[in-house]
Amino acid sequence: MKPLFTVLAMLSLAAPAAAQDVPLSLEQTLLLRCSAAFALAAGEQQRGGAGQYPPLAQRGREYFVRASARLIDELQLTREQIEARLRGEVATQQQARAQAANPEAYRDGLLQPCLIALDASGL
Repeated sequence: MKPLFTVLAMLSLAAPAAAQDVPLSLEQTLLLRCSAAFALAAGEQQRGGAGQYPPLAQRGREYFVRASARLIDELQLTREQIEARLRGEVATQQQARAQAANPEAYRDGLLQPCLIALDASGL
């Protein structure tokens, strides 16, 4: 069975409206956005791409787990609702990258602040 982190990277389903009703703070948005970005980049690394970045499978997965737990606690949402938000964010990032004039530049711009957040997290 594939780990949840990898599964989320592959999904492109929109999040149900119920999970999107609770507004996020800027910090919570960063947690969600970076979790999705790490999942996508780790998947890309697994396929041989995104080699300019540090390996994200382990550290990115741990960031994802901690971010999910924090969002569940802070937003009082279920695990399923957080997973739905993550799937929605993955889909949003995949679509935006596919439509970007320079997909790699889009990915790089998304990952740069996330890598700073990852380092700041101590993981």
